[in-house]
Amino acid sequence: MPRNNRRPWAPRNESTRRAAFRPLRRVLILCEDEKSSCDYFKAFPIDRRRIRVETVGTGYNTDTLIKEAVRLKTAAEKAGEPFNEVYCVFDRDDFPAGNFNQAFQRAAKHGIHAIWTNEAFELWYLLHFDLITTALPRAKYAARLKAKLGVAYRKNDRTLYEKLKDRQGDAFRFSAGLARHWAELAGGCNPETCNPSTNVADLVTFLNELVELGGRT
Repeated sequence: MPRNNRRPWAPRNESTRRAAFRPLRRVLILCEDEKSSCDYFKAFPIDRRRIRVETVGTGYNTDTLIKEAVRLKTAAEKAGEPFNEVYCVFDRDDFPAGNFNQAFQRAAKHGIHAIWTNEAFELWYLLHFDLITTALPRAKYAARLKAKLGVAYRKNDRTLYEKLKDRQGDAFRFSAGLARHWAELAGGCNPETCNPSTNVADLVTFLNELVELGGRT
């Protein structure tokens, strides 16, 4: 058998270099809003040389958001660079109930993960501090967060991940408690009617796994 005499420090050819830096996974996260959730998910310390995570704030409504995800997912597959996972992040706004529920159906049909919050994404931030089971109008979220954070809440605050990461364990615990609340009260959670409710913890869990797989210090 021929010996491999290449020294470890010797330059590698181009194809070998490309293989060495080929991403382990490709992930797409499309956010309905252009600030809060998008900036939060971008802040996870994932080594994007090894794991390509594209996080995009679109400004689209829920229905258009899912359609755009389907388009991008299909285009990536045709280009031979498919996404391993596609997530859509959206709120229960004043969008008609029929369209909101249809978005879940379309996402499931195309293998897209639907990450929702009723009413607003900031509920996930509040769950780092308290278990909330009563409806909270989105207009009151900022005041509640100011009381918890000690500073005024701004949707474009890109430091929220760092400010909250040490409380993430509490957020998982309170999020699970909220799910149990709806299971006991209504036999389960209907995202369209259960206020407050969210499954953001699912995406956070996934991103934490990517941090462990290809994290940076």
